[in-house]
Amino acid sequence: MWLWLLLRTWFSQITAVVWLVLAFVSFVIEVSIPHFGFAFVGAGALVAAAAAFFGFSIPFQLGAFIVVVLASLVLLRSALLTRLGGQGVPSRTAALIGRDGLVTTDIDPRIGTGRVNIGGEDWAARSAGALAAGTRVRVIGADGIVLEVTNS
Repeated sequence: MWLWLLLRTWFSQITAVVWLVLAFVSFVIEVSIPHFGFAFVGAGALVAAAAAFFGFSIPFQLGAFIVVVLASLVLLRSALLTRLGGQGVPSRTAALIGRDGLVTTDIDPRIGTGRVNIGGEDWAARSAGALAAGTRVRVIGADGIVLEVTNS
């Protein structure tokens, strides 16, 4: 009887260590490549390690692991991505919309050529109608790094 108890305790400790190693590896991967996925695996592994430490069976540990991973993914992932994800790369052209500039190279809508100077910077531009060099324009939009302008 005491041998069975000793083996059971030893097995619980080994499985707890295995779960803790999985949690550690998951957290290291999450820190190295942050995609908000491995952190949930690490959380599930920590719960499974606690279950192993308290002597619960392997099926219970696996069940706890799966429940925690799935529940945290469903309930927390989108909220964390929204809160911690940030705005992304800021647009260089968004600040130029509404500003006035000067056509430096004729804008020809048929072939899509033309350049404007906005705040001392040279930009590719397009317009619905042809505009000659020297024309004052206003930026009304942007498509990537090409400014959409109109006669001001």
